[in-house]
Amino acid sequence: MIGVYDSGYGGLTVLRHIRRLLPERSTCYLGDSGRAPYGGRDVHTILDFAEQAVERLFDEGCHLVVVACHTVSCVGLRHLQQRYARPDSDCRVLGVAIPAAEIATRTSRGRIGLLATETTVASGTYMTEVAKLGSHTVVSRAAGLLAPLIEEGWEDTELARDALRRYLADLPDIDTLLLGCTHYPLLHAALADVVPSEITVLDPAPFVAERLADWLRRHPGFDTIAAPPVHRMLCTGDPSRFARHGRRFLGQPLPTVEAIAEVGGRLALRRSDRTPMGQIVR
Repeated sequence: MIGVYDSGYGGLTVLRHIRRLLPERSTCYLGDSGRAPYGGRDVHTILDFAEQAVERLFDEGCHLVVVACHTVSCVGLRHLQQRYARPDSDCRVLGVAIPAAEIATRTSRGRIGLLATETTVASGTYMTEVAKLGSHTVVSRAAGLLAPLIEEGWEDTELARDALRRYLADLPDIDTLLLGCTHYPLLHAALADVVPSEITVLDPAPFVAERLADWLRRHPGFDTIAAPPVHRMLCTGDPSRFARHGRRFLGQPLPTVEAIAEVGGRLALRRSDRTPMGQIVR
């Protein structure tokens, strides 16, 4: 079973391509929607959340976890790999930042614009990874308002278009715009109206799925294949809200969403019918 982890809904856009490209594989998605957004949090809090999420997916039987969150991939992937993907371990953790940098340098003629969260931009990871691959220039813009707009379902509104115009207004001449947050593909209609046609708007999610498929081909037998495949969905927020909004990101109805919550520093399954209401005293 392949685990896919994101701070909320956005990683479902990556899961969509993984399931399309690898329909025979079982998946377990964990969306930390109850603690999102990650983009403005301090790095150590992000690492704590990421450890809990990855460990939950390992507990669910996943030996391979894809960190679909650009923020976590940019600041915490190496930490997660060193902690869990040791040579003596049968667990592996992959991210989205390196595949995204690869497809961006392959697509761009030399000038890449990056639209991402504040933490992703501040990490400098994309500049570092692109510099390893070529002489491209990377110009970054932190766009903290976009993910909340999308989660409200306002991605195809004039408000979203105005926000994009403001974020992109002072970008120097670029030929490729890399979407460095998994929420942003839902802005495709607004981006088509705002971004000049000569600029390639690049969603790296399909390439991330391709790189995952290639990794599995190079590591045969690493992930067992169930017949038929099983797809599970976990979230730390409200499961009904996650199912309702998640459909827009996945492009189809979600399987039953199971609630998880932090208990003693770990994420544990929580009975949704026991969710307390009203005034709570502990």
